[in-house]
Amino acid sequence: MEFLTTSEAADYLRLGERKLYELVTTGAIPCTKVTGKWLFPRHELDLWVLSGLARPAGMRTAEPPPVVGGSQDELLDWSLRESGSGLGSMSEGSARGLERLQRDEVMAAAVHFHSLDAEGNLARDASVEALRAAPDLHDAVLIAFVRREQGLVVPQGNPKRLRGLSDVLALGARMAMRQQGTGAQMLLDGLLKGAGASTRDLRRMEPPALTGPDLAEVVRAGQADCGIATRAAARSAGLDFVPLVWENFDLAMRQRSYFRPAMQALIRFLSERRLRQRAEELTGYDPSPAGQIRFAA
Repeated sequence: MEFLTTSEAADYLRLGERKLYELVTTGAIPCTKVTGKWLFPRHELDLWVLSGLARPAGMRTAEPPPVVGGSQDELLDWSLRESGSGLGSMSEGSARGLERLQRDEVMAAAVHFHSLDAEGNLARDASVEALRAAPDLHDAVLIAFVRREQGLVVPQGNPKRLRGLSDVLALGARMAMRQQGTGAQMLLDGLLKGAGASTRDLRRMEPPALTGPDLAEVVRAGQADCGIATRAAARSAGLDFVPLVWENFDLAMRQRSYFRPAMQALIRFLSERRLRQRAEELTGYDPSPAGQIRFAA
């Protein structure tokens, strides 16, 4: 993240330093104080300017509804309630959430994309690449929510002694699936491809589960031997967990939505101790990056 000094920020915004200090004093401009000096994150200044952009009536864009679409997550659902943001949720998977964001049908989309890089390994930041490639999202911004642990959800005691996907393939374990377009299914596809296999090599249990908790219930009911979901989903269902990867779980939105009161209420909440405490209770979360701007178009 690039920081500007007071004089640099004033030049960047074409403002006098006195006016800039007035904005700082009233809390009207994004800034932080480090060792007695004010610093201004450049990306945040860009978003601040765009949030007040005036458009002629014929160009006015309808405001999206106060809904976070995309992927389901227990900590996110709790945060939407506890933050007092007034934001609702619509869990349909990362790809569907991004599509709705492009059509302004949601204010933000919770995403955790996965793909393989040129070397056949899981890409370092597939969510950023997905935003860069998305049409009609030239004003996108990606805010870190948490990092979270994904792996195999298995029955208590892990009766088949599964240690990874190689065991699932070798033993022909029944695997619960997620629908196409979800981050969990993208992760499974990527891990299988990296191992020289595909979902056709699995003993798949249909129909696919809509969310991670739904998949955990399939395993708990004995209808499958395993499936990919978060550690938190496994714990909530009273199941065991075999860790596979840590992933970025982010909130994608348009820059004009970043400073909307509902979204700001949620973003402010991300720095609160309550979030860290709840993340520890649920297990499988690293909230240290929460609230950071990871990408801005």
